[in-house]
Amino acid sequence: MIEKWQTAWPERISYGLSDAADNLVFQMLTTYLLFFYTDVYGLDPAAVAVLFIVARIADVVESFIIGVMIDRTHSRWGKSRPFFLWFALPYVVFAVLTFVTPDFSQTGKLAWAYVTYLGLGFFYTAVNLPITSILPTLSQNTHELTLLGVIRQFFGSSVQIIVAVFTLPLVAFFGHGNQQEGFLLTIGLFGLISLFLIINTFFHVHERFTNPEIAHQPFRHVMRMLRKNRPWMIISVVIFLYWLTTAIKNQTTIYYFKYTLHHEDLVPLANSFTLAALIGVILIIRAAGLFGKKRTMLIGIVTAFIGQIILTIGVYTHLLAILFAGILINSVGHGIIIGLVSIMIADTIRYGTAMGIQAEGILASTDDFGVNMGLGIGGMITAVLFHLSGYVSNHAQNTETLSMINVNYAWIPLGLYILMFFILLSYNEQRINDAVTVEK
Repeated sequence: MIEKWQTAWPERISYGLSDAADNLVFQMLTTYLLFFYTDVYGLDPAAVAVLFIVARIADVVESFIIGVMIDRTHSRWGKSRPFFLWFALPYVVFAVLTFVTPDFSQTGKLAWAYVTYLGLGFFYTAVNLPITSILPTLSQNTHELTLLGVIRQFFGSSVQIIVAVFTLPLVAFFGHGNQQEGFLLTIGLFGLISLFLIINTFFHVHERFTNPEIAHQPFRHVMRMLRKNRPWMIISVVIFLYWLTTAIKNQTTIYYFKYTLHHEDLVPLANSFTLAALIGVILIIRAAGLFGKKRTMLIGIVTAFIGQIILTIGVYTHLLAILFAGILINSVGHGIIIGLVSIMIADTIRYGTAMGIQAEGILASTDDFGVNMGLGIGGMITAVLFHLSGYVSNHAQNTETLSMINVNYAWIPLGLYILMFFILLSYNEQRINDAVTVEK
């Protein structure tokens, strides 16, 4: 029997634009915040490393808190949808404040970074987690959920690429040589667009499939379900490893081009090749239907690994054609992986519902948990290794630092892809499909 489709294109587009909104700020953080803190704001890399790990510990707690808040929410708009309305404005305000550079002492600057960055982390979680938690309530059609997840990632990846490519040119345009002013005006522009898109999502998406009898279960029952939801545990680890890899690579890119190749101006060009991630995202619809979601993600990991090998060759030969080819192929794999994340989390939410517990908030919090922990630990690893190797901002780097940049940019991601692959092998997709079929 062909399942009925429950969403129309205006709602699908609006749902996808919610991820575009968040990525306008998020990509600025993953790609340029470490550079901004060290080379623009003048913070010590070791201090930034501590900040990143403290922020990520806070975000782990915050992800869980926001998840519980969603599951405890009773409103005429549903459980997840009102979070877009309530938290959009404070999210954008703290995004802008994070790139404000008051002329304080080193201690004062660090304190400012802590307050603004920790605040931004909380409000980011509050507007991002609902994107994942609301997905399984939009439709009960498996193919439609896959389409919605692909649309979300298509817009999210498109904006990631736009930010990665155009941020530095916009900083130069707005700042006229003053990077502090340039970064502030750029995030201000991105923030205004983000605010509009998040509010648009609130007005156009609708939660249709919430079962009142199991939607607000006691916390102890939810915890019991989590312990039995093995697919959720596995995909949570994969998400963490993906974002750990992404953070280490993205944050090292500008250092590689600035200090190893001595061509910081090539960063936008290099990032433009990540446009290939959209190819991976689009391939999901066909590939998931043919091979299933697990095998499709495994294909994505292998593709990313092959691209990373080519990139590594380019790193050591300094041949831009090989380096850019590696980035392109790696990005196709990344598009497949990240495009499936929210879809597979939605499956684990439906699996939990089949066990009698509808806790989309807590189950979806694993996405933000993985993002926050991956970014935080990735940023910490990068900052600590730079500090230990003797990194000095805006100066020629010593041999040890240059070697460390290569290790971060090339070798660490290779090891993480291998680990990701073998962990995903234990994901049991058939168990989910059987349980959801019975539950229907």
